[in-house]
Amino acid sequence: MTTERIGPPVTGDERETLRAFLDFHRATLALKCEGLSDGDLRRQSMPPSTLSLLGLVRHMAEVERAWFRRVIDGEDIPLVWSETGDFQQAYDASSATRAEAFDAWEREVAHARRIERSAASLDVTGRNARSGEIVSLRLVMLHLIHEYARHNGHADFLREGIDGAVGV
Repeated sequence: MTTERIGPPVTGDERETLRAFLDFHRATLALKCEGLSDGDLRRQSMPPSTLSLLGLVRHMAEVERAWFRRVIDGEDIPLVWSETGDFQQAYDASSATRAEAFDAWEREVAHARRIERSAASLDVTGRNARSGEIVSLRLVMLHLIHEYARHNGHADFLREGIDGAVGV
């Protein structure tokens, strides 16, 4: 797998900029995982944390699904790895494979992109069932950028601990 990471534009409208930053962060996570075995991807950080690169990929599949499909599109579907809505289950990648995790993540990213592109504007709203709040597509995109940025920082440390690779 070769991942292309394109830097966000330095000019452009709000939607184009949000879309580009979100895709930039998605590509960053994929790059942090590139070239590693399933075992490396499952390698956990320092105890007591069970965080792993594969766990992050699984978690981000859940985040994409929850915010775009469940909140903005209003789909009544369970999480990918938890019928009970426990987001923490995705982090347990102890028996996961790259293929399983990346297939789910890429599928959810594709759904998210379709939902975002078909929305009339960033002002389209959906209901967050967990909080009861009505949120805009703009907020969802900003939240996802924040979520990826935070977890990509974790991915930096995880990757460095596996093989010493830093930067992307």
